[in-house]
Formats: sequence, structure tokens, C-alpha cells
Amino acid sequence: MVRQKIQIKKIDNLTARQVTFSKRRRGLFKKAQELSTLCDADIGLIVFSATGKLFEYSSSSMMQLIEKHKMQSERDNNTPEQLQSSNLQSEKKTYATLSRDFVEKNRELRQLHGEELQGLGLDELMKLEKLVEGGISRVLKIKGDKFMREISSLKRKATQLQEENSQLKQQSQARLNEEGQNAIEQGHSADSITNNRSLVNSSHQDCNDSDTSLKLGLAFPY
Repeated sequence: MVRQKIQIKKIDNLTARQVTFSKRRRGLFKKAQELSTLCDADIGLIVFSATGKLFEYSSSSMMQLIEKHKMQSERDNNTPEQLQSSNLQSEKKTYATLSRDFVEKNRELRQLHGEELQGLGLDELMKLEKLVEGGISRVLKIKGDKFMREISSLKRKATQLQEENSQLKQQSQARLNEEGQNAIEQGHSADSITNNRSLVNSSHQDCNDSDTSLKLGLAFPY
């Protein structure tokens, strides 16, 4: 069945119009996102419904896209002299904005350090207090995490040292046992040598006694 082409005209039925608006808007924003991703394009869409409700999509900052569009329009419509003047004005405006931001950030930093608090109201002081408390909480959390990591590292080192100490004790005990066994074996060898020498000396003594007896016997005639 061939799909009928929808006639492009205003939908009279209010409910159907709202449903169509919602569907088409989502589809339009999805296509814009796909185009931005595929082609690396800066896209900004601004849609107002029939009731005046605002819907927008931007691939980056909507304000930056609007400013970029404004500058491009001025560049296309102005002469080179006007364009140079416009660029100069834009740079001055940017410099003024950055200067104000710099001053404001410095003021906030000094207030975080407890300076220039006299002109602040109660709400501003309470907001500043929350910021300081939040910063202290984050600092304490990070410090606690580092403490835990240090403790874990020291525990691992202590366990490693205990294992090394135990291995050294076992090696030392084994060496002492080996030296003791060698000393016992050397002691048995020395006893054997001493006994052998005693037997040799005893044999020589017996021989000498026999010779003496024989010589004494030959001195008497029969």
C-alpha cells in the first residue's frame, strides 16, 4: 500500500496540531544533532510554539552562536571600514567583559579568604558560608582518602618486612643447624683418630715388652 503524501497546510484540529508539533519538533532537533555530529557544524535552533513556549537546541552555546550570527551578518552588510570598527568594538566589549569577570572572581577569592565581608548581606554571607563548608568538606574527604592510601601502603610494607624477617630467621636457623651437624661430625672423626693412635701406641708397647723379655732370658746359661 502506497503511503499518502500529507498535504502541508495548517492543521485545524488543536489536539492533532499539538501532537504533530511535538513529533516534528523532536524529529527536527534529532536531525540537527545528527548533522552537527556528522559534519562538525555549529547549529542553533529556536522554536516558539503556537502558545509562545520556547524550545531550543544548540550544538554549543546558544549565546555564542547568536553572537556569531550577528557578527557574520554585520560582516556581510558592512564596508571594510565599518567591519574594522565593528571588530574593534567587539574586542573592546570582550575586553570589558573579561575585565569585569576578573575583578569579580578576585573579589570572590578574597571573600573566600575572609576579606571584604563588611558589605555583604545576610543571604550573601550564608551563601559564602556554604561555599566554604563545601570546600572544606571536599578538602577533608581528599585528605582522608590520602591518609587511607598511606595507611594501606604502610601496612603492605609492614607485612612485606615481616615476611622477609621470617625468611631470614628460617635461613639463619638452617645455617646454625648445618654448622652444628658439621661440628658433631668433626667431633666423631677426631675421636676415631684418637682411638686409632691409642691402638697403634699400645701395639708398639707390646712389641717392646716382648723384646725385653727375650733379651733377659738369653743372659742365663743352662
